Amino acid sequence: MVIKRISVPLRRRQALALAAGTLLPLGAQADDALALVKAVHERPAGRDVATLSRMELVEKGRAPRVRTLATYRLDKGGGETASLLRFLAPEDIAGTGLLSVAKGDGSTDQWLYLPELDRVRRIAGDRKGGRFVGSELYYEDLQERKPALDQHRLLGVETLEGIDCQVVESVPVEASNSVYRKRVSWIDPKTAMVLRVDHFERDDTRPGKRWLLGQRRQIQGYWTVTDSRMVDLASGRETRLVVEVAKYDRRLPARLFTSQALADERLEAEYRP
Repeated sequence: MVIKRISVPLRRRQALALAAGTLLPLGAQADDALALVKAVHERPAGRDVATLSRMELVEKGRAPRVRTLATYRLDKGGGETASLLRFLAPEDIAGTGLLSVAKGDGSTDQWLYLPELDRVRRIAGDRKGGRFVGSELYYEDLQERKPALDQHRLLGVETLEGIDCQVVESVPVEASNSVYRKRVSWIDPKTAMVLRVDHFERDDTRPGKRWLLGQRRQIQGYWTVTDSRMVDLASGRETRLVVEVAKYDRRLPARLFTSQALADERLEAEYRP
């Protein structure tokens, strides 16, 4: 999916809407924005899912570096989720894994397994802005972020590829809780799917990174992002993730999402799609 802005700038449209008296009061904007973000967060995604994907690291003047990976996600109930990411190829990164466990209170614990060291190490909170294995994804980008961790407000409506999106600004309630100062998301309200996210790191006026939805489709009745990319707007580097296979509701066991399983990929072999 090619995403493009319509010709009228968002700030100008907001000003016109305000002059016409069509913008909601601030309190109503915040309530509607929170409801929309919750709809995205709670969009049906099955009890569990296993995927086989391709990651492409793209840099101008160089051939893309391609990696194969498997991911597993489990809804543990009570607001807790767990995910495991495992690289399968090429050889120099095969076996590397990341385990993320999101708790009901909004915090997330992460552990990284490096096969050359044969050890699991916990990712410290102050490293959430670190680049994950040389990609444009930060460790924080691989966490599930609960809506209550941010304050949300509607900025207006913008059309992307013919879809009227609600544009939502999200600012961390606690600045120390995110590497980003704010995020601005373009959300399709009909499917509760995000089409674009601008990530602001150093100031509130210019995004440093941009996530873009490329393709989406329904698999087993669940809307699934099958092609996406994260772009570093300064360097032009990007990380593309293409989901080639996705299988939902496979009854993945909780034992798959432990540090023991992270260090021994043989335990996940039977669940690999």
